[in-house]
Amino acid sequence: MNSAELLVEAYGRIRETVHEAVDGLGAEELNARLDPGANSIAWLVWHLTRVQDDHIADAAGGEQVWTADGWADRFGLPFDPAETGYGHSAAEVGKVRIESAELLTGYHDAVHERTTAYLEGLRPQSLNRVVDESWSPPVTLGVRLASVLSDDLQHAGQAAFVRGCLSRR
Repeated sequence: MNSAELLVEAYGRIRETVHEAVDGLGAEELNARLDPGANSIAWLVWHLTRVQDDHIADAAGGEQVWTADGWADRFGLPFDPAETGYGHSAAEVGKVRIESAELLTGYHDAVHERTTAYLEGLRPQSLNRVVDESWSPPVTLGVRLASVLSDDLQHAGQAAFVRGCLSRR
């Protein structure tokens, strides 16, 4: 297995966990919050997908699926299209209201498809390319991909946890 195949496998696990957390849920469950300051399943999956979309598009030098394929319009959220949810307050989290699991998984699957296509084309030496010089040390593509993977898996796991809590109510 080479590094590109490993990354494709790892990012595929995000998709699997997202589907397990979301499939079959209605709007009430998707938007439920365990307490007023907690993140909903809808927000968690939207946010993790927005971050992946943003970072992969930047690394690939292309437009985000969110804007290029009309997902921002379909979601109709009250934010600038560049918004990813990073640093959202509890009030902003509450503004992410999603009416269907299919909308969330549709966007996630579109981002996953774009991510997979990008990852499949990576060569090992590509992972050393600096993609962000605003940090010390500068961030390489490999570090950025690992960071997105880690963040996304954590949020997908949080969504699965919230689903479990809601199912036991």
